[in-house]
Amino acid sequence: MTTLSLKEITCSFNQGDETLQILHGISFDINPGEIVALVGHSGAGKSTLLQIAGLLEPPTTGQVIMSGRDTAGLSEDERTALRNQYVGFVYQFHHLLPEFSALENVMMPQLIAGVSVADAKTRAHDLLAKLGLSHRVDHRPKKLSGGEQQRVAIARALANSPKILLADEPTGNLDYATSDVVFAEMMQLVRDTGMSALIATHNPDLAKRMDRIIEIKAGKMV
Repeated sequence: MTTLSLKEITCSFNQGDETLQILHGISFDINPGEIVALVGHSGAGKSTLLQIAGLLEPPTTGQVIMSGRDTAGLSEDERTALRNQYVGFVYQFHHLLPEFSALENVMMPQLIAGVSVADAKTRAHDLLAKLGLSHRVDHRPKKLSGGEQQRVAIARALANSPKILLADEPTGNLDYATSDVVFAEMMQLVRDTGMSALIATHNPDLAKRMDRIIEIKAGKMV
């Protein structure tokens, strides 16, 4: 069974009297444990495709099948529950909660999912340690460097052991050296857990380190 299947995905919206077509019949599968790069110029439709793949937005037409389940007829509550269970998100900007520590930020999605405080704390400590942040768990985001903040965001995305990680330029806001290190750590964590990943990036060197590359150009697969 594939982790994620996109079938003939289109996305369009009306702007005045015109219809803007963002995606044109995108189809591909991601298999368990596979890490796939999503590449393309800015405006090509990568972020829109990730939003659709993660059930944050419905496609105009087409099917999103997650772990064998067609999501087309689901209610918003059902989509939210499936998203929370199967998908982890990492964005270019970390979007951490500023009033909480690194540890609390990683605990939060677990607590929302009903995990006990003790188990959530243990899991958060473990993930942050694997990302080299054992000494920073009590620091709030403003006390962390950009690379450290993004490591916390990665740990948060993996906290509930999702089946697939969707990442939108996860190291795009970091300098080259930090980007390389953080990306390597993220890849190692994904490999170790056996989850799948779809990672949008402008960096061809990072894309080549993944299992497969899907290129989007003007809303179409190349």
